[in-house]
Amino acid sequence: MTTAWTADCVRKIEASRIPRIPLITENDQAALDAGRIYWDMWPIQDRDGRVASIHGRELWMALSAPDRGDPSLRHFEAKIRLIERKSGSWFDLGDVLPEFTVDYEREWAGSAVTDSEGVSLYFTAAGTSQRPGGYQQRLVEAHAIIGADGLPDAWTEPRVSISEVAPEYMLADAHEGEAGKIKAFRDPAYFRDPADGREYLIFTASLAGTDSDYNGAVGIARRTDDGWELLPLLIHADGVNNELERAHVVYHQGGYYAFWATQRSTFAPGLSHAPNGLYGMVSDSLMGDYRPLNGSGLVLANPDEEPLQSYSWFVTRELLVSSFVDFRGLKGEPVPTDPVEANKLFGGVPAPLLKLTIDGDRCELAESVEA
Repeated sequence: MTTAWTADCVRKIEASRIPRIPLITENDQAALDAGRIYWDMWPIQDRDGRVASIHGRELWMALSAPDRGDPSLRHFEAKIRLIERKSGSWFDLGDVLPEFTVDYEREWAGSAVTDSEGVSLYFTAAGTSQRPGGYQQRLVEAHAIIGADGLPDAWTEPRVSISEVAPEYMLADAHEGEAGKIKAFRDPAYFRDPADGREYLIFTASLAGTDSDYNGAVGIARRTDDGWELLPLLIHADGVNNELERAHVVYHQGGYYAFWATQRSTFAPGLSHAPNGLYGMVSDSLMGDYRPLNGSGLVLANPDEEPLQSYSWFVTRELLVSSFVDFRGLKGEPVPTDPVEANKLFGGVPAPLLKLTIDGDRCELAESVEA
């Protein structure tokens, strides 16, 4: 059953009651590479969705690119980096994957899961190696063993996870595009249903067969003996929003919580009161019907004085929330069009971790996580 996230839901967002993320006062880059920028994070999780401990190490992944002095360029050089969290600080351990001869250009967001013996990485293959700079997207995967040092090793060559697209899914195969307006087939997030143990990929998609340019959706595929099988969309935002980014599902106390991130700029006209934020819906079963959290779907938003300070939220089974520092210090102004000025305000490092509290259809900020 596909659920619609409707304009009526979004209209229920009340500015005075928006749950606000605390103001980020500084960038803690710790031992990260000062010559690189980082965004779109996720932990290596166990198969139940908790942050894994691998030989006592807490390992995460993030998109990263060299700092070229223009934040917009990062998307065209993105590679997945392995980073470790120790005592509240982050340490860069280098590229996750070795250099393979592949037919895509760069690596976009995904997820990673371990069974204590190996690690499976599901991510977005973006662009094509034949023609740089495109917005084509496919879901791919690679698998590794865990070495004696607790790090993934001996990666298999990335291969396509889903090769056939069902009629309700729009292809994301356009070369030309513009940030916030492209269509989606990306951000695969692993999920194992505790009800029956079956495995799924939840991902950011676009609804086909609509007249609206605002047709973001949450897609789902189920593992079979022959690979991954696309299922009907879980959620769509037809006529409401173009991008339900970093879509994923968290199981909590009998509920299935679908989360995604989106931006004010990708809402349809008439809904621009909705902020950049973490949004979500809940269902009593994985396949739906889903209900908007907090009545509207909005879970967390940046503070009024820094509406772009963080983005790309990802929630774990423990209700830990990661994101990255986006633009701070705008003082109510838009992001500068001059790349040099924009770069002065761009964070490009992990944001402080947060914690949610959930009670049925209510989902709110609990606290930050210091260690």
